[in-house]
Amino acid sequence: MNIAQIEQNLKNLLLNFNKETFIYEFLLAYGLPKSSITLLQKGNLNLSKVEGEISWKEKVFFKPVFNQDLHAVITQMQSQVKNKQRFVIVTDFKILLAIDTKTNDSLDIDFMALNKHFDFFMPWAGIEKATHKKETEADVKAAEKMAKLFDEIKKDNPDNSPDFIHSLNVFLSRLLFCYFAEDTEIFTKDLFSHSIKNHTQTDGSDLADYLDKLFTVMNLPPNDKARLALPDYLQKFPYVNGGLFAKPIKSPNFTRRSRQALLDSGSENWSKINPDIFGSMIQAVITPEHRGGLGMHYTSVPNIMKLIEPLFLNELNQEFTNAKHEPRKLNNLLARISKIKIFDPACGSGNFLIIAYKELRILEIKILQQLQTLQQAATGFEKYQEELELIPKTQLTLAAQYKQELFSRIELAQFYGIELDDFAHEIAILSLWLAQHQMNMGFKAVFGTTNPTLPLQAGGNIIHGNATRENWETVCPKKKDDEIYILGNPPFLGTRNQKKEHKEDMIFALKNVKNYKTLDYISCWFYKASNYIVNSNSKYAFVTTNSISQGDQVSVLWNTILLNNQLEIDFAHQSFKWENNAKANAGVTVLIIGLRNTNLNPKYLYNNDLKKSAKNINPYIVDGSNVIIGRLSKSISNFPKMIKGSIPADGGNLILNEFEFEELSKNKKINNVIKKFIGAQEIIDKVNRWCLYIDDERLEDLILIPEIKKRLDLVVKMREESTKLATQKLALYPHKFAEDRYFNQNCILIPCVTSEQRRYIPIDFVDKEPVIYASAQAIYNPEHYIFSIVTSSIHTIWIKAVCGSLETRIRYSSSLGYNTFPFPPISKSQKEELEQCVFRILEERENHSEKTLAQLYDPKDMPDGLREAHRLNDLAVERCYRSKPFDTDEERLEYLFKLYEQMIADENEKGTLFETEKKASKKKTKAK
Repeated sequence: MNIAQIEQNLKNLLLNFNKETFIYEFLLAYGLPKSSITLLQKGNLNLSKVEGEISWKEKVFFKPVFNQDLHAVITQMQSQVKNKQRFVIVTDFKILLAIDTKTNDSLDIDFMALNKHFDFFMPWAGIEKATHKKETEADVKAAEKMAKLFDEIKKDNPDNSPDFIHSLNVFLSRLLFCYFAEDTEIFTKDLFSHSIKNHTQTDGSDLADYLDKLFTVMNLPPNDKARLALPDYLQKFPYVNGGLFAKPIKSPNFTRRSRQALLDSGSENWSKINPDIFGSMIQAVITPEHRGGLGMHYTSVPNIMKLIEPLFLNELNQEFTNAKHEPRKLNNLLARISKIKIFDPACGSGNFLIIAYKELRILEIKILQQLQTLQQAATGFEKYQEELELIPKTQLTLAAQYKQELFSRIELAQFYGIELDDFAHEIAILSLWLAQHQMNMGFKAVFGTTNPTLPLQAGGNIIHGNATRENWETVCPKKKDDEIYILGNPPFLGTRNQKKEHKEDMIFALKNVKNYKTLDYISCWFYKASNYIVNSNSKYAFVTTNSISQGDQVSVLWNTILLNNQLEIDFAHQSFKWENNAKANAGVTVLIIGLRNTNLNPKYLYNNDLKKSAKNINPYIVDGSNVIIGRLSKSISNFPKMIKGSIPADGGNLILNEFEFEELSKNKKINNVIKKFIGAQEIIDKVNRWCLYIDDERLEDLILIPEIKKRLDLVVKMREESTKLATQKLALYPHKFAEDRYFNQNCILIPCVTSEQRRYIPIDFVDKEPVIYASAQAIYNPEHYIFSIVTSSIHTIWIKAVCGSLETRIRYSSSLGYNTFPFPPISKSQKEELEQCVFRILEERENHSEKTLAQLYDPKDMPDGLREAHRLNDLAVERCYRSKPFDTDEERLEYLFKLYEQMIADENEKGTLFETEKKASKKKTKAK
């Protein structure tokens, strides 16, 4: 459902509406599923029992109100919202009031003006409202108008063939150039918009032909005979060239509405557009599934700077500072930046390339200004007395001889990219041209002269292709003395989210990497970039999800990349939220990792605004040696064994909710085979569930009970229909769990997955009897002090670093996290101190027994007493490592990695740990 359709739907709705069915028709106007609306109308989805009220979870709380104060009613309704209803709406069909419960925005309008405020309810269509900072307002408005124009054009041109879509992509990029050109001195002011107003019919019938002629003109040189034969109003448009108007395409058809939308887009002030972010916003225009952001995929400038500054810009700026009074060095730096190549092999609409281009141009201006200053100081200008005192005489002599040539040496041909999306590829080329013109204008403002913008030169070496399959050295040729920087923000796709084409790409790119199937899609870029830069004057840095530095991916990817010590991590930004000012802020947790050929230059770790030098940055983005944490079948610290819970594989038929438990418990024959069933959700949220746990001896009697037989028959059916052979075989034993790891013993229960927001993993003691479900893991018959260790923040930090994640949540792995957690031997008195900490934590929990663990361990609402109990426990646990307190989590991790490495070395020397691992491996092989 696009913007134009929604607006039209609301207009149609207001022409003829029924008060009783209005809310359903209103929801349908935004493209919500008809089947769901039908269920809502029947009452199935309506959570309200009050007549006339509609309460649909996460969507709407609606009430028609007559003879009452609407404002009082909506205030009361807002306080009653319990199911995250996005909008609260009341109306008497004369006035309509609405509240957006997420943004707290409100609406108070005449009912019949509803269509003019259609954007207020756009979240129903998956389109969030903007919360942009002021500097992006022009981009947002222009992008929104372009979205409406695109919708109107598509309505007039329903052709979806690849050839038409490509032509439309090219057409839109040309249109954008014309808008920008008439507001930025490339064309005469408003030349493009006025020519359409004055020379085309208002019904749009001749607009396509006119634009075809216009685009042809812009590809004709000034003295071309065909140009000279054209009417004067067409010859006013300059020769553009550069390839933008070179290929003939057919402009789409227009109607009165789409022509007006085209003029409306042109009415924006395009001189305020930022090419570095606008390209991505325009890309979202033609991708309806991305419309929710109109820019959700653009990368904000501060985030891009986090990558390009440590990759190359800081070094260049430092070189400029060091050479400030030496003309020869300044000229050498000018020569250097004129030859640098910047390559983004997943360039999208060009964000990284554009910012890199602009920053190099800014540095170039500074260098030229400084050379001018040196020359003027050398020729005796009194106002440069300070420079005269600073500059050595030999350098003054050189400065006096130097004649300044005021032009830019940096060309778009130095910028390379690969982009899979056809439109993004076109926009990247266009955006580089726009950025070049903006920088030329900036250059002119400083020096009074600049390189001419027209005719356009080559718009960068941006190719339309698949970066996982292209030969990067063909796209960006690598010569012996080249200085090349590879950068970007490649696509994040974990193994679960990869489609067939992504898996095929990985086969093509990573076929030489053992176990590559466990890797994220972005690993293709890391692997190819690593091969590209080896033994060359090249470096690379990518934005990546932190998953490639966690879990099993570390051993697969980083062992390959860092093989033979040819490459090393140059710098890295530790985990942070990748946020921007878009409507739908992605907010993904990411790393930035830069790699280089091994050398003696400093390495740097960044954490938010802090920067520190590192001896070595390992694959876990910690200052430490390149240790790889592998899976262990027993604890390196001699902790008791942790065992994963049981897996029913029963289709839910062996599991009972509270109602089913109460019903079945009435039968005493069944009662003693019902056991409490506890996993992560049950322990964290206090959810009550039970299971049927039937041994072979009881089966013969129980199968005669109808309810039991019915459930076991359903288990048989579910298992027989499984695609897994092992599950099919289990259909012979429907009373048994697929994986039965039941121990009738007390235990510590640890959830397998928990929120990354929590500083402490919410664990608990569980008495014997319950069956532990596989969403949790258990330590049976533990000493109390073990609880203190696994609930400590230092343990959580280790788990976050090495175990990997499920989406963004912490994934707890016994073999990767618990068994590898390094903890020193401790004395009896230390154990007793830790046990006292455990009792203090449990006592504080008991003081809030009405709360769930989820509530108790919510970082914002954690009770003060419990928070203090955990703080004291953290101090006690960390004193087991050393007497001096740790200052930061980074320091804790660095210490843990060093201890792990030492403990592994000690065990390796004894041969005990790895002998156990070999035996375990042989057992697995035999079992297979």
